[in-house]
Amino acid sequence: MKVEDLALPESVKQALLKRGIRELFPPQEMAVRAGLLDGVNLVVMAPTASGKTLIAVLAAAAQLARRGGKVLYLTPLRSLASEKFEELSDLFGELGYKVALSVGDYDSSDEWLERYDLIVTTNEKADSLIRHGASWLPQVSLVVADEIHMVGEAGRGPTLELLLSRLRRLLPEAQVLGLSATISNLEEIAGWLDAKPVACNWRPVTLKEGVYYDGVIEFADGTSREVERRHDDALLDLVDDTLSEGGQVLVFTFRRRSAIAVATRLAALTERALGRNERARLKAVCDQLLSRERNVVSEKLAALLSKGAAFHHAGLSNFARKLVEDAFRGNAVKVVVATPTLAAGVNLPARRGVIADRHKYNVELGVHEEISVMEYKQMAGRAGRPKYDKVGEAVLVARTLDEAEYLMEEYVKASPERIASKLSSERALRSQLLAEIASGLSSTLNELQETLSRSLYARQYDSGYLARLAENVVRELVAEGFIEVKGELLRATSLGRRVSELYLDPRTASLVMSTLSAQRRFTDLTYLHMLAMTPDMPRLYLRKGDREWLDEIVEKREGELAGPPPEDSDEYEFYLASLKVALMLLDWIEEKPDDYIYERYDVGPGDLYSFTQTAEWLVHAAAEISKLLGYTSRFKELIVLRERVKHGVRTELLELVSIKGIGRVRARALFAHGFRSLADIAKASEGELARVPGIGPTLAKRLKEAVSSGELSVEQPLPVTGLDAFF
Repeated sequence: MKVEDLALPESVKQALLKRGIRELFPPQEMAVRAGLLDGVNLVVMAPTASGKTLIAVLAAAAQLARRGGKVLYLTPLRSLASEKFEELSDLFGELGYKVALSVGDYDSSDEWLERYDLIVTTNEKADSLIRHGASWLPQVSLVVADEIHMVGEAGRGPTLELLLSRLRRLLPEAQVLGLSATISNLEEIAGWLDAKPVACNWRPVTLKEGVYYDGVIEFADGTSREVERRHDDALLDLVDDTLSEGGQVLVFTFRRRSAIAVATRLAALTERALGRNERARLKAVCDQLLSRERNVVSEKLAALLSKGAAFHHAGLSNFARKLVEDAFRGNAVKVVVATPTLAAGVNLPARRGVIADRHKYNVELGVHEEISVMEYKQMAGRAGRPKYDKVGEAVLVARTLDEAEYLMEEYVKASPERIASKLSSERALRSQLLAEIASGLSSTLNELQETLSRSLYARQYDSGYLARLAENVVRELVAEGFIEVKGELLRATSLGRRVSELYLDPRTASLVMSTLSAQRRFTDLTYLHMLAMTPDMPRLYLRKGDREWLDEIVEKREGELAGPPPEDSDEYEFYLASLKVALMLLDWIEEKPDDYIYERYDVGPGDLYSFTQTAEWLVHAAAEISKLLGYTSRFKELIVLRERVKHGVRTELLELVSIKGIGRVRARALFAHGFRSLADIAKASEGELARVPGIGPTLAKRLKEAVSSGELSVEQPLPVTGLDAFF
């Protein structure tokens, strides 16, 4: 099917032709024939790199041309949302449509999105927009759920499941489009959404899946390939084999330290594969990385990048990850060793993908377990670069003949696991049922049951169990003061509504309220330990040797902690793990260097950013709860703490970091040289400011302009010196 034959405006077709898209790939044609351009609900399963994003583009173009309204594009990850935002902005911007990215601040309805036609967001952010009653939501005419198989993921699946159920209730006329590379029970998922299933195995690059053992890759199609054994190391042999033919390799491992260690081993091979131009390009990449951030992690990465190798995991900053991805796409980096988060998000194909191990560590159970077939298929799908490779190879590594046979039958030839609802989680239901009542979507137990009857869980399992679980959750919400009952009517209290808007687990709110009500002096550690104990804060699990120094902290500073240490050993383990998070955040706001935090807590820049983002949200939520309960002094302290967590500074630097472009390091340098306020900056000359280390003439000029024009950080609510005006 040719682009010129599509029932789309001529401007859309010309924009596609301009980008070299003249003919549809088979999955795209199948979607069009199934009613994509006519507003039919579809769930499309097609391999990675087969053109699923263009399917969404075609549906969006058709909806905007025919009905106007808005397109809501849902993704499971912020990184994926950013990638889709860039792709959609390019084409739809040319067509005169406005594209927005909204991924942060759960305590907002983002009314500014009213001005936009396409809105790219995460599942959680979209859920929060419904809770806040965003006025523009009824204008949505197309909902795209990218990576829809994530509905079966234990942690975040229930949010996506009930989000889609709510959107279908709120927007009965809107088209729903689900996209995924791996759905074994496609018809069941499509049936849940009243959608047509569209399945296509076509790929632009043929994928060959196989198992390597003893110098030979045996592929599922019956063919084999010998690999020269030069290194007495399976992984090095597989990588060397690919590099010798000018290809690139993705290696998947399941621990961050392994990713660094493996990339270091492979760097000797990649360095030999680099040409003069590639070395020059990589030097520029390293310079760019180290000029932006210089710490233990970035220096390790730069050393490897200069040799054409890299590691990629969530511990890297977003900036560093993007540099690695761009250098790999540009063929300067030859090998990337990544944790599986890469397989679930960013589009980064390679000629060969090597899965060196099939075991990962389950931190909750404290055991190593085999990866699922779906996880393997997600990684395998990254093999094969469109426009560069005719064949992509996904290879599992076996150490014995028995293991080779096992891997072939249980992974390569196996189908992904059935996607199953994980909604029978009390934690998920607590938050979601409170949101349902607080937003006015349900006002009786029967209406709640009606909502749950539309869920994937009700389609797959006994809905009676879910109904009984919901009754227990409602009783808990009533007992905690979030819901009140009048006859058959359920109504959220003012506290319940605010907790739902803040996107909190109700048990987080209960813990915060009980802690804040204590008649005691609070320190920064008290607040941070309180928030680290909540179910909404990720955990830092204890490493060997952690317990000893954490026990000492408990003994010395017990009076500052959120509560007394429990006697139960499992509860005490959780208590210490939470304390470790609190101490890491305390070191952050006390301006301890990134390298110190990395060495002490094994937390890289990306992890630190994630923790501080979560902590900032929870401190804000705690401040809002304290305001609602009339705890004025607590509110004042939490407002200051929020800004300190956001910027990673002591209180005296808050005014300086309110200047756009000034972070914790430069602010401390300015403070040390006598520039301690906005007034000091305003009075100083550019020459005086330029002499401060890390400032220089260009930034000094920008500083003066920023202060004179009032150009403070976009999200900075108020310098700390002006806080008293609010009370």
